[in-house]
Amino acid sequence: MDKEIKVRIAPSPTGLFHIGTARTALFNYLFAKKNKGKFILRIEDTDIERSKKEYQDDIIGNLKWLGLEWDGDFFKQSERIETYKKHIKKLLESGEAFWCDHTQEELEKERKEQIKRKEAPRHVCERRSKAKKGIIRFHCPEKTIVFNDLIRGELKFDTSLFGDISVAKDENTPLYNLAVVIDDADMEISHVIRGEDHISNTPKQILLMEALRFKTPQFAHLPLILGSDKSKLSKRHGAVSVNQYRKEGYLSEAINNFMALLGWNPGTEKEIFSLDELIKEFSLEKVHKGGAVFNLERLDWINSQHIRKMDLDKLTKKCQPYFKENNDFDYLKKIVSLEKKRIKKLSEIKELTQFFFTDKLDYDKNLLIWNPPKQVGEVKEMSLDDVKNNLVLLKEKLEKIEEFNQKSLESIIMPIAEEKGRGELLWPLRTALSGQRNSPSPFEIMDVLGKKRTLKRIKEAIKKADES
Repeated sequence: MDKEIKVRIAPSPTGLFHIGTARTALFNYLFAKKNKGKFILRIEDTDIERSKKEYQDDIIGNLKWLGLEWDGDFFKQSERIETYKKHIKKLLESGEAFWCDHTQEELEKERKEQIKRKEAPRHVCERRSKAKKGIIRFHCPEKTIVFNDLIRGELKFDTSLFGDISVAKDENTPLYNLAVVIDDADMEISHVIRGEDHISNTPKQILLMEALRFKTPQFAHLPLILGSDKSKLSKRHGAVSVNQYRKEGYLSEAINNFMALLGWNPGTEKEIFSLDELIKEFSLEKVHKGGAVFNLERLDWINSQHIRKMDLDKLTKKCQPYFKENNDFDYLKKIVSLEKKRIKKLSEIKELTQFFFTDKLDYDKNLLIWNPPKQVGEVKEMSLDDVKNNLVLLKEKLEKIEEFNQKSLESIIMPIAEEKGRGELLWPLRTALSGQRNSPSPFEIMDVLGKKRTLKRIKEAIKKADES
């Protein structure tokens, strides 16, 4: 590529930072870093009524959390009014833009009549206001706009279907298409990478670039993110703001990994990537044209894989906010180590490990009974008396153990389990320790609880099994 690569992400601070905008930011970032270019952040806040500081902070905070750091300071459209004013004045003076004072009622009537005649709705203004009333429109010259989309190939548009497009509310306030054109030219954006819902805007923007004598950047339109029913992604498909995923315990590495695979294929079987690996592998040539389906189960799986790969100390620190109790770090580290391979997101750690933080377990005594699927010819069913006897036997053995760790516990208890039956011995033991149907092995739990707490729980389980 001849000149420096410059791309941008330009979110509006009118709502929380959404997964769709984040995916666009990621693709721009990857493209810039792969080509040793620059990634620019521009806040499009000209919608004064809807733009809020809290949403701007949400955008900035979550871009940083994802590791998608932009180059230099970020830009705000609200601070660029003088620049817009200069270019709007230029268009008005050249006659390419003009004031249109048609009312909304007149425009709506015209639109309905065009639809009735099966024509494409458009407004060609036959009267140009000299009183500076209404809005400012740009007269689109009738021609064919052709551009090469880096993902979709050659695209053609007949501009006679556009009519006179609105470009500014007044001499100080450009609308989207004009503001984008001016910003991209001023910031020397070389590549505009955005969602395919902007394809219809591109020929209009090219016309404005030509009118203002700006260089035309290269365009790449990403496939939309779709829900499981192939409709446009929304909250009902499980998609929420990036901040919500963050709160639920998804890792930034996993979110980036997941988003990258929404519409991009590395061309290999590999599915788990770090951000550096994505930079190395990414190319627009491997971006799909078709919509990418958002799959929450896949996100959960990708997140679980990143959790498994994470350093235990780092993972424990990330899990700490989910534990209300102010516990010793080494104690938490042992617990996190047990659950590392089981959790899909960090928020699950609290519910799965609650039994480590209380000595009052609440469970039905019948849960102590080993109740496997019935096999042909099987006759004996385990009773609460069997549970009690096995737990008493375990208590007596454990009381004599001095070196209370997972290895020594297994060496003493497993031979007994082979004799008595693994399920008959280990199931009630694990239930007595956790009070749960699913949990880590009893040896892992005992190693964390220690001898005193282990024996206390077994004694309570014996009492529970002895209840009439």
